[in-house]
Formats: sequence, C-alpha cells, structure tokens
Amino acid sequence: MNFEEILAKCGNSSRYQFLLLSLYGFLMVVISMHYFSQNVISFVPDHWCYHEQLESRSYAEIEAIYAQFERPSCTLLASIDEDGGNATASPERCNRWIYKYDFGYKSMNTELNWVCDEAYKPRVGQSLFFVGSVCGTLVFGLLGDRIGRIKALILANWCGFLGDFSTIFAASLTSFSVSRFVSGLAADANSYLMYILILEYVSPSLRNIGLNTVLGSFYCLGLIGASWLAVWVGHWRIFLACSSLPLLLVTLFYFLVQESAQWLVTRNDIDGAITRLQRVAKINRREVSDDDFKAFRGYCERHYEKEVQAADNRQTKLLDMLKTPRMRSTAFKLLTIFIIITPCYNTIARNVEGLGISPFVMFSLNALTLPPSGYLQGLLQDRIGRKATAVSWMAITGLFAAGAGLVMSQGSSQQNVLLLVALTLAARFGVSIADGASAQFSTELIPTCVRGRGVAVVHVAGFAASFLSPYILHLGTYFRPAPSIILGLLFLAGAYVCLLLPETRNRKLPVFLAEGEEFGKGERMFDFLRHLRQGGGKDKAEGAGISGKEKEEDTLMTKVA
Repeated sequence: MNFEEILAKCGNSSRYQFLLLSLYGFLMVVISMHYFSQNVISFVPDHWCYHEQLESRSYAEIEAIYAQFERPSCTLLASIDEDGGNATASPERCNRWIYKYDFGYKSMNTELNWVCDEAYKPRVGQSLFFVGSVCGTLVFGLLGDRIGRIKALILANWCGFLGDFSTIFAASLTSFSVSRFVSGLAADANSYLMYILILEYVSPSLRNIGLNTVLGSFYCLGLIGASWLAVWVGHWRIFLACSSLPLLLVTLFYFLVQESAQWLVTRNDIDGAITRLQRVAKINRREVSDDDFKAFRGYCERHYEKEVQAADNRQTKLLDMLKTPRMRSTAFKLLTIFIIITPCYNTIARNVEGLGISPFVMFSLNALTLPPSGYLQGLLQDRIGRKATAVSWMAITGLFAAGAGLVMSQGSSQQNVLLLVALTLAARFGVSIADGASAQFSTELIPTCVRGRGVAVVHVAGFAASFLSPYILHLGTYFRPAPSIILGLLFLAGAYVCLLLPETRNRKLPVFLAEGEEFGKGERMFDFLRHLRQGGGKDKAEGAGISGKEKEEDTLMTKVA
C-alpha cells in the first residue's frame, strides 16, 4: 500500500486538511506583510527643499515654484519673490525638506531624510535583505531536510521577527543593513516549507483550486492590511512592531501541524511516519486498520532498501541529482526558470511608486489581483496542466509588462495614469500566475528525498538574480523602452525553457532519484498539446507518456497533479 492509498484511508480532504489550509492562510497574511515591509517603510512622498519663505505656502504653490528647476526635490533655493514667479537656486546642498505626507504616513526615508544624495541608503538595505534571503533559503532548506519541515519553518519565522523588530531601532546605514539582512533570512523559507507540507498531505482536488485560492486570497489580505495598517498607525516604526509580532505565533504550528510523513520515510523513520498518519486519521475521525499500516510499512521498507542499495548505502545528497543526464538537465532548467521569473516578479510586484497615484492605493490594487489570479491558476492547472499554464502566462505577462513600460516611456505618467495603471495591474496579475505555476511545477519535478534542498537551491538562484532588478530599471535612464523590452524577452525565454520540461499533471511524482531520472522519459516538447486536444481529464497511460507497466508499479508519491 503506497502513501497515496494510506493517506486516502486516513483522510486527504477532511478536517486536518482544512486546518492546514487555515494555518497556511494565516501564514500568508503575516508573510506578505513581512516580505513587503521594506517597501512600506521606505515610501517617498513628494518633497522639496525647505526654505523659510515656503512655510506659509500651499503644496500646489511650492510645486509650481520648484517646477522651473531640473531637480525640484533636491534644489535649495537662495531667494523667492513674493508671488513665487522668480526664484534663484543656491549652490549649497539641501539638508532639510518639506514632505507632502501621503495619508499623513511618516516613512523611514522621511524621518531619516534618506532622499536625494542619500536615497541610495534604503536600496543598500534592500540589497542586504536579498543577500539574507539567499543565505536563509539555502540554510533553512538544508535544515528542512535534516531536522524536519516544521522546525525549520519556525526558526525561519523567528529570524523574520528578529530582523523586522530590530529595524525599529535602526538609525544608521550600518544598523539598518544588518537588521534587513537578518530579516531577509526568513524570506521565502518561511513560506515554501509549509507549502511543501501541504502538498504532501492534501488531496489533488484541494491542491489545485483550494490551495491556490487560499494563497491568493490571504496574501491579498496581508498586502492590503500592510498598506492601511501603515496609514492607520501613521509611523514606520509602529508599523514594523505591529507587523513583526505575528511572526512569533508561527511557533504554535509545532503543536498543530504534523511533520511530513514522506520525509520521515526517506529518513527511514517509518514508525514516525505511521505515528503522524495515525494522528491525521484521529483528527479526521477515520478508522484505519493495523493491517493497512502493516502493508504501508512493508511497502516503505522495500522501496527504502532499493534506494539505499542504489545509493551505495549512503544518504542521498543534492549533488547526486547531477550524476545522471536527465536529472542534471532538469536541475539546470529549473535553475534557469527561477533565475528568469524571480527578478521579473520582484521588478513588477514592487513597482508601486511613480505611477501617478498613491503607492498605498496602488499596493491595494495590486493585492486585489491576487485572489482571482490564484483561483485562475488553480483552475488552469487542473484543466490544462502545469506546463501549459506556466508557458502561456509567461508569454502573456511579457506582453503586458512591455506595454506598461512603453506607456511610461512616452512622457509624464500623469498623462496616461489610467492606461499605465491598467497595464501595470495586468502585468501584476499575469506574473502572479506565472510565478505560482512555475513554483509548483518545479516543486513537483524534484524528488522527495532532496525536495527541501532542491527547492531551496532554485529559490536561492532566483533571489540572487533579483539583484538585477534595479539595474534593469536603471537602463530606462539611457533608453526608456529598455526595461520593458528586457522583461518581455526574459518572459519569452522562461516560456521556452518550461516547454523543455515534462508535464506533471496526473502523474505519480518521483520520491527517489532513480524515479526522477525516469520521470517523463520519452515525452516531447509539445505532447501536452495533444492531451489538451483530447479533452484533458484524467491521464491515460499513453497520453501521459507513462507506460502501462509503470502505471501498475507502486510509487511513493509526494503530490498528484
């Protein structure tokens, strides 16, 4: 009796699975606030150099006075006429500013005056956040395969709390950078470990529409909550305190969430796996006989012995993926996809300023695209498969991103606010589907025995590539359409790489490396289109690229597409 069969007896769409989805929803709220807190604390409102003669003037008058200068935000005035029609610039450096606070919110940049010549300082902190995410994703991914998913998940969220809370007391570039590095250690690791757990415990019907709808809906609530929590409290330090404390509540997951039974099997802790499954059955109020668990034990022992013999009596290492040609090819393709999609996602998702409307409003509008994108992603993956979803939406998003960049390049965004916002939101909608589909597609292709480490490495590669995001945007100062052209080409390149990978929908996925080497063997680039023309539905042996013999073999399974 394989894992899928024993899990069905214990319950794979019942009380425990809905508990997992509820906890995942809570996690998405606090994680979205954590991940985008850097943006919220560093919003920069309209600002102008201070002059005593401007104290009694309205913001409109101040803006009109400074409009005649090339750098209105950073030009210090020497003198101003009474009517404001004639003003002269001072060669001295500006060290005090007038801020037009958006909804009265005081950000870190306005309090510390990190604008103009010191505007690079928040970017340094953001860079260190990504450095931390690279280190943290790798470390916690390794820990996830060593000490278990739950313990690694809790440790990651503790790092997130420590980093965000310590940022409250930052008053210099050094202290700010260190605290952002610690905060970044949690980024991504504090979510994908729980994601892996859910994939291993819930039924196919919940994995697609249910899981992605929960992800999109609660991530949306977190983003909207982050925006308007900042407006409500009015100060960036109070906002960080309020948004970081909920990360500590993830510690309670230790008592509520069962460790991955399949991970325990790969560690030869079959007794531990059976204990977790018995707890799941108890929560779901299912009666499972001892004979069923004995059959599952025998199945696990047989497959583990085969894997140990194949691995020369040693624990499977991540680098073992590179020792066979097909697994090596798959590994490099997955790395390429994440190197492409992650910087594109960060470039689009964080682009909420300079669009002609309040960044708080734009943040909320961006968030509202997530529930429908999550639902549509799950629906498409269920109907047309992972591969078709990832490929099509990478191409579509490339067109949306290019359109938004070209509109912005035409001149002042104020002249094209509605069109620019519409295209930006369309790109945000598309990149959410493309990113989510690629993440799930990649997770399914990595065998269970190295899944935690494998997912960590591809995410590390993506975060490392995210350093390119600001440079992509900076190219617009030399050639305005350049960023949009680059994003479009990157999305098309990502779509092509996805075409080279096998479909995972309705397949028994690999647990050990030997199974990963054989997975999708013989499948061609466009075979998934033939399945679509046949009307989808459950995979047949021939249409799915799986032989009848392979269909009959028992394969320990992490996820059914």
